[in-house]
Amino acid sequence: MAVLGVQLVVTLFTATLMHRLAPHCSFARWLLCNGSLFRYKHPSEEELRALAGKQRPRGRRERGPSGPSDEKPLLVPRDAPFQLETCPLTPVDALVLRFFLEYQWFVDFAVYAGGVYLFTEAYFYLLGPQEANIAVFWCLLTVAFSIKVFVTVTQLYFSVQGGERAVCCTFAFLFLLLAMLVQVPREDLLELGLEPGLASVTRNLEPLLKQQGWDRALPVATLAIRVGLAVVGSVLGAFLTFPGLRLAQTHRDALTMAEDRPLLQFLLYTSFLSPLFVLWLWTKPIARDFLSQAPAGASPLGLLSDSAFDSLRLWVLVGLCLLRLAVTRPHLQAYLCLAKARVEQLGKEAGHVEAREIQQRVGAQAERAWVTLQREGPPAQPRRLPAYQVARVYCYVTVVSLQYLTPLILTLNCTLLLKSLGCYSWGLGPAPPLSVAPSSASAGPVDPGEDEAQRTAADIAAALRGLATPLLLRGVLAFLIWWTAACQLVSSLFGLYFHQHLAAC
Repeated sequence: MAVLGVQLVVTLFTATLMHRLAPHCSFARWLLCNGSLFRYKHPSEEELRALAGKQRPRGRRERGPSGPSDEKPLLVPRDAPFQLETCPLTPVDALVLRFFLEYQWFVDFAVYAGGVYLFTEAYFYLLGPQEANIAVFWCLLTVAFSIKVFVTVTQLYFSVQGGERAVCCTFAFLFLLLAMLVQVPREDLLELGLEPGLASVTRNLEPLLKQQGWDRALPVATLAIRVGLAVVGSVLGAFLTFPGLRLAQTHRDALTMAEDRPLLQFLLYTSFLSPLFVLWLWTKPIARDFLSQAPAGASPLGLLSDSAFDSLRLWVLVGLCLLRLAVTRPHLQAYLCLAKARVEQLGKEAGHVEAREIQQRVGAQAERAWVTLQREGPPAQPRRLPAYQVARVYCYVTVVSLQYLTPLILTLNCTLLLKSLGCYSWGLGPAPPLSVAPSSASAGPVDPGEDEAQRTAADIAAALRGLATPLLLRGVLAFLIWWTAACQLVSSLFGLYFHQHLAAC
């Protein structure tokens, strides 16, 4: 008999399919390179010389006393009528992007993990086998890969000398304070489920710690969980700082580009405010209490039961994630149009500008974080520098895509984990029973034939069962979902204020 039966077969088949189909069929590649996105190409050197009214010098350069003299940089008037050509973003163009392979693998893995989760949910709903859910392992891997992507992208800002590092540290300290304050309100105001989860941990670990004479360590354990959540919230807030700032910028530009499309504007506004809806879902007086006891005359009207509200909350979270995924391309296109906006900004300035700076404005989007991506250096032949600049036109698009999609993927997989590990239901059937880990005090008598290693292993297993209770998992996962939305909302609102009032100064 197989260890996991059908689930193990589906997992192996999915892994093989993901490996075989990646070069031919990729959702990540289709999302970015299906031809609907276009990029701007920087002016060629000949076009810039024509605008400057100069011709390319012919013949050999004059030799000075120390060798050949360097050619003077080409100066172009800032108010020159620059004409930027556009071309669609294709998979062939994406091959020069350094983070494209990481982006493609991460997004495709998240898609396949979602497929495995859908299969296991249907499998458990139809057959109801008493076995472990292997989709939980896929979701945990996706969450781990999301954190890895956050670390990789944030390293770009810590690898350069500038204000980005200070911004990350400042927001990390701010979110640390906020993460500690969030745990203060009672459950009747903010129902994250931390209080019932910590109570279940205390109830399960108290007999075990008393047997070992460590009953005084029980308050320390609960305090360590709270401090750990605050630290995780601080780090997660630092990771979400620049994605939120970037989201605010692309949201403003996408709204400007969609002036004649009211439906798209409505979707963009709803997507931008989706973290606020997530915060509302866990605010008990205006969410659960309002829907379960809606005021209707003399007697309150019960619209939803507690289990129905939990199912509705899961569906709303999934729907908001899919909505944000649906408006991915307008945000990416708004970012790509920054090249034209930066070149048009030159026309409002006086004087001259070097041709290379114009190419860099179009090619690199003036991102200071991209300095770390140039560790490999330009090509060995300096004369091929314009061709090298072409590769930099859209080199930051994959990083922006990761900044946009990673919070979405993290929230979606935490929602799926909340449903599976928290013993919730989608509302299509009865919810699974909320199992409570057995207390170590109810364990059988100690066998005198057991050695010390076996007893220690049994104690460790009992402690782990006492910690990983469904109530605690409910609280931790709800906190992560709620906190991710709060960090996105704070950073994006700050980004709106920055781009509207401070960046224009």
